[in-house]
Amino acid sequence: MESGAIRATGILRRFGPATALRGVDVSVERGERVALVGPNGAGKTTLLRVLATALRPTSGSLTVCGIDALRHPARARQVIGVAGHQSCLYGDLTVRENLRFYGRLYGVQRLESRIDEGLSRVGLDARADERVNRLSRGMQQRASLARAFLHDPEVLLLDEPETGLDDAAQQGLTEHIRDWAARGKCVLLASHRLEWAQALTDRAIVLSEGAVVGEIGAWGERGASLPQAYRETIDGLAGIPR
Repeated sequence: MESGAIRATGILRRFGPATALRGVDVSVERGERVALVGPNGAGKTTLLRVLATALRPTSGSLTVCGIDALRHPARARQVIGVAGHQSCLYGDLTVRENLRFYGRLYGVQRLESRIDEGLSRVGLDARADERVNRLSRGMQQRASLARAFLHDPEVLLLDEPETGLDDAAQQGLTEHIRDWAARGKCVLLASHRLEWAQALTDRAIVLSEGAVVGEIGAWGERGASLPQAYRETIDGLAGIPR
């Protein structure tokens, strides 16, 4: 089994006549925290959905922790945790019932204690037995993150995970993601908040019009800044036929 967490090569995705991803190559190692940045409509959410095996690419190859994710998507999902724009929670169930349902799907051991740990981690202990559809957007996001972490996945794919979270919850998420990567896990997250992404990740992949147009890293060295480097990358595309 290869050591890399994510290996995506030549990922093409079309929706009818529209091309959302244009031969994207992405490689992320175990223990890395990588940001996925780009303008609205760049293809970030589509790429994360492909990597999560929620959307099959038109062509290309994808391995996740050495698993051929296109041939064996169910096996790949066992090592992937996902939190995105949609909570993927059942509104008529309580937070605890949702976590119990997903935990059984993943065959999580010590499920009840894992649920308690997850609820405590995201600060939902007191709201665990409330129905999801009665929670605020921020509380639903916390529950979605608890679900993503529940089965201790090797790969975390997060699409604007800070959405709806207050400052305390964002700080808690930041610390947890750092701890996650320190354990050798892989984190790939999309965010428009570049300062937050810089504080949280090691490097960034820049996506524009469905293609990787640059990589930015080594911030903290030589005074590098993700927001500045991102703007320079995007501004440098002006006038280049695509």
